[in-house]
Amino acid sequence: MYVKLCGLRTEADVAAAVDAGADAVGFVLSASVRQVDVDTARRLVREVPPGVLAIGVFRGVAAPEVRRLADASGIGAVQLHGDYPRAAFDEVAAVGVPLVRAVALEADTDVRVGAFGEQMLLLDSPVAGSGHRWDLAALDGARPEGHWLLAGGLGVDNVAEAVTRARPWGVDVSSGIEVSRGVKDHGLMREFVAAARSAT
Repeated sequence: MYVKLCGLRTEADVAAAVDAGADAVGFVLSASVRQVDVDTARRLVREVPPGVLAIGVFRGVAAPEVRRLADASGIGAVQLHGDYPRAAFDEVAAVGVPLVRAVALEADTDVRVGAFGEQMLLLDSPVAGSGHRWDLAALDGARPEGHWLLAGGLGVDNVAEAVTRARPWGVDVSSGIEVSRGVKDHGLMREFVAAARSAT
């Protein structure tokens, strides 16, 4: 089970995520309570060891600016979150790092992994980062195949059940590992990774 811990803001957060066994860590580089500036992102990326993917998360940022921030921060992958067209993915692909397409599951959502040239697909709640759980029954007729991550309202208490129900390739969490909005709880990080991988 691939596990991404998102919205990290400090060196201690990165160390705790790595120690917990995270496969990927996310740094938010657009407007959010969890946002870090490009200099902070660059510093945090340096703390991420080989084998753990450092993902820059962007929402509502134009593709040219995404490219600039991605280059300046040294991130290892770009996550475009929300209503980005295929052309934006094509433009950002020039950075030369893997792409993650993060969207809410709606009636017209293309759930084919790679449909926009991305290497991973992330299905989130309609309000990203809110901690709101969405109805996993919506996946019954639209389950992706391949490298896709489940996100939205996941926490230590429900991630194993969600994995069993939705059968994703991986999971992503942000608010579910926080002691307060935007502040990570390092104990919850460890518990979340363990719970996600305990699912059958």
